[in-house]
Amino acid sequence: MSNEPAAANRDTSPAGNDRGTRTHRAWVVDAGRAETVLAGARRALFVMTGFLILIWALQLANYADGYNLTQSYGIMPRDLASLPDILTAPFLHVSWSHIEGNSGPLFIFGFLAAYRGIAKFFAVTVIVVLTSGFAAWFFEAPRTVGVGASGVVFGYFGYIIVRGLFDRHAIDVLIGAVMALCFAYQFAVLLPHQGIGWQAHVGGLLGGIASGWLLRERRAAQRESKPARATTSKDLVVDPSNPRAELYKQLDDMGL
Repeated sequence: MSNEPAAANRDTSPAGNDRGTRTHRAWVVDAGRAETVLAGARRALFVMTGFLILIWALQLANYADGYNLTQSYGIMPRDLASLPDILTAPFLHVSWSHIEGNSGPLFIFGFLAAYRGIAKFFAVTVIVVLTSGFAAWFFEAPRTVGVGASGVVFGYFGYIIVRGLFDRHAIDVLIGAVMALCFAYQFAVLLPHQGIGWQAHVGGLLGGIASGWLLRERRAAQRESKPARATTSKDLVVDPSNPRAELYKQLDDMGL
């Protein structure tokens, strides 16, 4: 997000446990079935390629229009009329260097966020767009216009870092750790900088972390043990040749 001046584990036995059985999710070490992972990676590649094509096409149109799209659809802090612009600002940029700087991290983090499921990825995207946008709308300086995909980038970044912990995927934990180390310099723009919408960055990062928790896999549900039903006379097969068959029938009729 950039600002420019406005124009202007424990398993219990089910026996004898009245509170039910409580199970904890086990850690998963492998990445999953190879064909499933590859299919997810292909979908993630197509989605992120389309995303980049979209923002670059908008950048061309924005540039040709003298960046009027930025002024018209960027976030103006605490302006009620600008609230809907929370949804459009991540697709706009203020310069070629701005979109170039966002495109690489956006593609990498977006791909890693999407390869485990496109539906979940879109849910993450909605959450981080809202959290980064509202952070910019509430906390950025007045008389500025906030645009750019960097808040979403930080949202994907936060999601990748924590997803493995919440889902108990060891591979995803490793991916998150590597990304955190490789892009540690990005944390510098979480601090106040003149002309940089760091508030949107922080909001996006928090939204990504929240997404990791809200969208975590729930592989282990609580199960309550059911006591075995006592065998009754109704469960017995009555053989007509049995001399006690009539007695059984009378007991059944009496509800015994």
